[in-house]
Amino acid sequence: MEEDRMDIDDAPKSKQKFEVKKWTAVAFWSWDIQIENCAICRNHLMEPCIECQPNSIANGNDECIAAWGNCNHAFHLHCIKRWLKTRNACPLDNTEWTYQKFGK
Repeated sequence: MEEDRMDIDDAPKSKQKFEVKKWTAVAFWSWDIQIENCAICRNHLMEPCIECQPNSIANGNDECIAAWGNCNHAFHLHCIKRWLKTRNACPLDNTEWTYQKFGK
């Protein structure tokens, strides 16, 4: 008895569809806060404040420190210092301003 067999070709070799020639990894981080913009200058806290922007463009230096109050609101240090010259209260909740921490 003869078996009915279909002639099956060997599986075709898969061709390489693409090749990764270069890999550049990019990462982004941010503060773990609800409001990510400075309420005084409206710039993102990760970006320079309006006082630091001209220097960052000219020198390539984007160091601008953020400051937190005990109320957990964050602002650029330059912005909150300028604000506190006229009023010793948080711009967002009007509580007395005391520094909790500074950082980049």
